[in-house]
Amino acid sequence: MPRSEHPVSREAISDNALKVLYRLHNSGYQAYLVGGCVRDILLGKEPKDFDVTTDATPEQIKDLFRNCRLIGRRFRLAHIVFGREIIEVATFRGHHQNNDDESKLSKQSDHGQLLRDNVFGSIEEDAQRRDFTINAMYYNIADYSIRDFAGGMQAIKNRKIALIGDPETRYREDPVRMLRAVRFTAKLNMSISKESAEPIKAMAPLMANIPPARLFEEVLKLLLSGQGLDTYRLLNKFHLFEPLFPQLAPLLVHQEGKESKFVELVLTNTDNRINTGQRVTPAFIFAAFMWYPLEERCQQLMAEGGLNHFDAFNLAMNDVMHRQIQRIMIPKRFSIPVRDIWQLQNRLPKRYGRRAYQMLEHPKFRAAYDFLLMRGQIEGGQLLELADWWTDFQEADEGSRKNMLNVLREKEGGATRRPRKRRKPKPKPQA
Repeated sequence: MPRSEHPVSREAISDNALKVLYRLHNSGYQAYLVGGCVRDILLGKEPKDFDVTTDATPEQIKDLFRNCRLIGRRFRLAHIVFGREIIEVATFRGHHQNNDDESKLSKQSDHGQLLRDNVFGSIEEDAQRRDFTINAMYYNIADYSIRDFAGGMQAIKNRKIALIGDPETRYREDPVRMLRAVRFTAKLNMSISKESAEPIKAMAPLMANIPPARLFEEVLKLLLSGQGLDTYRLLNKFHLFEPLFPQLAPLLVHQEGKESKFVELVLTNTDNRINTGQRVTPAFIFAAFMWYPLEERCQQLMAEGGLNHFDAFNLAMNDVMHRQIQRIMIPKRFSIPVRDIWQLQNRLPKRYGRRAYQMLEHPKFRAAYDFLLMRGQIEGGQLLELADWWTDFQEADEGSRKNMLNVLREKEGGATRRPRKRRKPKPKPQA
């Protein structure tokens, strides 16, 4: 096992991570930085978070840190909380022996998926349990060296994402590893090794075994990390997009179709905002990915049930959202704004009188306007004219706004609006 003296800048490691490492080390335990933070430091990137691994058990870790909480059933972990920063500490994982005592600590499904995994072992065993070679490098706080158990440094040099062990077995243990392979490929500008890539398409249906709540967090990492467009294309390439968004996937058959163009435009815009430090919300992505399934379901309800557009649209919103949260559990703090964005698409064309001013004051106006603008860029015609009108209205002064509303009233409403009838005065009672 190569031991590298590759220099790791102490400035690249957060002060809180160093506190955890040194307290474990000074208490007689082994302590290593591991995984993505070591990988990112070697790549010259700033780590997003820091993970620590040790031979101390979760209970021993808790005894050392008053600011520790133990979490997880599938994997027992310790979170050391420093305000907003959380240092995750895991005990070295061991191999499964399938004996009676261990059955209480580990469990697999019929598909080979790990449902519980609290078997502890040595650092060598822990390295073999890691997913990818680039994530099996350990920075030792005792001598400041890097222990590379699976050829991670060579993988970085070759720019290859490769699983440790048999790919099919490892994907069955945790199908989310297929998503992680795609995410690392896009994030690190690498490619998946032939052996690790080959089983993915056939095993993509195993994603149906992942709890919807876990998939929500994974989708945020996939699409809101600044490489959303590249990640989306890789998900399609490996047949992983359909298990995540089963209502949208059938509409993406034609790359030149409006649905495909809209998704790519939204992801391009999102990537640009993230990479320039602007705010983004998952609600916008989910609203976009379910918009055309919503339109399709609305038209279906109008045709089959004879409903008007208003009723059909509201029913379709419920249907589409319900089906989606069966695959990805979208919390209410995001599902409610998604509905707001959708409903405002029907209100934005109604601009007469005070409605235009009231619309500007709506808390979700800006998101709904951006959504309308992208729809207009894809579909053109009256939709683009409407988006351009709202662009001009936002930028106009008060006098220009009143003039725009007058022109709009004359153009769209004047010819069709009936003159108001004057009421005849009631006859005065005779004295």
